[in-house]
Amino acid sequence: MTTKKTAAGKTTAEKPAKKAAAKTTTPARKTAASKTAASKTGATKAPGTKTAAAKKATATKPTKTAKTATKKPAAKKPAAKKAPAKKASAPKPPGFAKRESRAAMVERAHAINEVLAETYPYAHPELDFEDPFQLLVATVLSAQTTDLRVNQTTPALFAKYPTPEDMAAAVPEELEELIRPTGFFRAKGRSLLGLSAALRDDFDGEVPATVDALVKLPGVGRKTAFVVLGNAFGVPGITVDTHFGRLARRWKWTTSEDPVKVESDVAAIFEPSEWTMLSHRVIFHGRRMCHSRRPACGACPVAPLCPSYGEGETDPEKAEKLLKYEKGGMPGQRLKPPADFPGPPAPHLGG
Repeated sequence: MTTKKTAAGKTTAEKPAKKAAAKTTTPARKTAASKTAASKTGATKAPGTKTAAAKKATATKPTKTAKTATKKPAAKKPAAKKAPAKKASAPKPPGFAKRESRAAMVERAHAINEVLAETYPYAHPELDFEDPFQLLVATVLSAQTTDLRVNQTTPALFAKYPTPEDMAAAVPEELEELIRPTGFFRAKGRSLLGLSAALRDDFDGEVPATVDALVKLPGVGRKTAFVVLGNAFGVPGITVDTHFGRLARRWKWTTSEDPVKVESDVAAIFEPSEWTMLSHRVIFHGRRMCHSRRPACGACPVAPLCPSYGEGETDPEKAEKLLKYEKGGMPGQRLKPPADFPGPPAPHLGG
């Protein structure tokens, strides 16, 4: 009985000792576990305490500078387009000053007139006529058409209506049909009937010889009046048609577009005795060489005196091909040209 108790007691005594050892061991384990956790936390959270592996990784990472160095080169900006080079102006011929006094301009204008007189000694009105009435009618018809077309139309017209009295009594439709080829035939027909009646009723069937009387006739303006006065009556006058006005501006005789002002400006440069023939020469030159769109500068005898030289074709061979009428080896505009005219006569209508 005593031994069992002792064994039992021993056993009982051993149990508390094991429990005490277990209690002692548990905190130790906890302490070891907490140390391990602390070490993990320190490895991940503690700032500035990098591991050797982390340091190695940091050393191998490319720096920003290296990234910049490996960037692709920036694309080149397209080069700015160069402004187109200005077209070089044609060289001015010798003898022309860009800035000139009025006295120099007047001197140059007279020199141009001399050149034109040598170039066109046969200059004349390019309308066929036999008396003042025919010239008056032909000039009215020449508006908005060529002198050639008028010259091809008037033979039949004057054959049927030779006098103002005859034309004033014409049947409008019959008159219009005869002048139809000249264009604007209804308006021109009214003008011819009106001026013919006025000549019959107010001037005894005669064409008046003054500007004031002529411009009162239907369809007659200053240009028409000066054509009639200068070529039918020998009264000096300047005829400002589209050719004369264009050339007067190119030669700097005037800057105006108004025919009356052009007439006044040019009249102040030349003596009245020159006015009529000057008009013929300038108009001849405008029709043959100094064209509106493409003047033949390279073939022009006025070139050394022209401020507008270079506006047209300056190559001599090319310019020669631009010449018209007798200067280009072609017929003139008159069916019955003067005896000294160097070119062949114009063909009849339909010829």
